[in-house]
Amino acid sequence: MKLLRVGPMGAERPALLDEEGTLRDLSGLVPDVDGALLGDEAALDRVRAAVGARVLPVLDGRGLRIGPPLARIGKIVCVGLNYRDHAAELGAPVPAEPVLFMKAPDTVVGPDDTVLVPRGSDKTDYEVELAVVIGRTARYLRTREEALAAVAGYAITNDVSERAFQAERGGQWDKGKNCETFNPLGPWLVTADEIPDPQALGLRLWVNGEPRQNSSTAEQIFPVAWVVRYVSQFMTLYPGDVINTGTPAGVAVGAPDPKPYLRAGDVVELEIDGLGRQRQELKNA
Repeated sequence: MKLLRVGPMGAERPALLDEEGTLRDLSGLVPDVDGALLGDEAALDRVRAAVGARVLPVLDGRGLRIGPPLARIGKIVCVGLNYRDHAAELGAPVPAEPVLFMKAPDTVVGPDDTVLVPRGSDKTDYEVELAVVIGRTARYLRTREEALAAVAGYAITNDVSERAFQAERGGQWDKGKNCETFNPLGPWLVTADEIPDPQALGLRLWVNGEPRQNSSTAEQIFPVAWVVRYVSQFMTLYPGDVINTGTPAGVAVGAPDPKPYLRAGDVVELEIDGLGRQRQELKNA
């Protein structure tokens, strides 16, 4: 299933995109698309049954904003340097274990919402990534099978970063990762049954129509199942938590000087196979 949320910011309603590409209203069946829904197999079965019976009302999507496909996100765990080509472009060694950091849930915006260039920024960067959405409580997972069973679905995320704040202002990476609007998510949360192999997805990103990133999740150093199992050794994962699994080569910080960092007026577009497409225009905060 392709689950999404549509409507004005802060007042989104749950919806579903069916196999014919028709937008269907879920608000009469479930309160929202969130961890409570994803962790309730009976509720998901009711949604599947309604889809099969073709009883969900049609929504007119014309002019309708698409919001983040997941409400009330618990936490966002991010993986740094998880693509071999990205480590190489930065001249960084391949890490022996995943580099983990966190982003605040309030960085999340819709897939086509405006991204704000922070005040004082001159190194705002883009990062197309596969987001993993957790669907069941997971702690101390042991196997690949247990890890994948904990995944409710997948989405596109843009792990927007301010590199000077991240690397030149002291402390940890939080300063460059948690600026307002720095985590566009969506358009859809695609349930795991529709993505049989998360290690076979193409990722692409353009800035002002120019290709910048073009890779595959096959290039991940630590695959999705490995990452989910690994993270569960350090923290409990709950339904509605998100893991951003890293970005491939082609980011601005890895380019030759002058590095093509983002500026107000730039348009970033990104897509992942089977997960849809995003488009953001940048404006000054």
